[in-house]
Amino acid sequence: MTIIKNLGLQDYESTWREMQQFTLNRSAETPDEIWIVEHPPVFTLGLNGKREHILNLTDIPVIKSDRGGQVTYHGPGQLVIYTLLDIKRLKINIRQLVTLLEQAMIATLAYYGIMAVSRAEAPGVYVQGKKIGSIGLRIKNNSSYHGLSLNNRMDLRPFTHINPCGYSGLEVTQLADLGVTVTTPELATQVVHAITTALQP
Repeated sequence: MTIIKNLGLQDYESTWREMQQFTLNRSAETPDEIWIVEHPPVFTLGLNGKREHILNLTDIPVIKSDRGGQVTYHGPGQLVIYTLLDIKRLKINIRQLVTLLEQAMIATLAYYGIMAVSRAEAPGVYVQGKKIGSIGLRIKNNSSYHGLSLNNRMDLRPFTHINPCGYSGLEVTQLADLGVTVTTPELATQVVHAITTALQP
């Protein structure tokens, strides 16, 4: 059984610390959890994140996180889903989890009539060469935390201050710019359904 939590708008750093605590304290019997959140504006740097990928320092805070990947931006109107999963119990590895999360976003976008693809060399989800969904994970004690972000209806301008995910000149897009109007909670329902369906044995 997977517990789904709708947390609404939450500070990035405190949510990250709660994920760390949850993962540290969980046992073999702890149910998996999926957290649905949005964050106030924040740039986050992954474990190997290079500061030179932040092109302009703004008043948006920069937080060095312990997820994989480079730099990204979170802000209101972007769906963030954190997957707190016992991957050993689920009998999947991190590569399989990344693929599962990519496919959940691709399936959701297809539901809304948008054709999206993943790229082997650059994790995430793309529409016509523009990035719409990102993935960053951490595995500790055979359990995952962090997760995915999917751009729904947000201010994309802060992405111009960074090389998204470490790629110079990479453009980003969102559902709203592709002619789809959906609330972020509705979008979350679709993505979570795709994830939980894929996780069933």
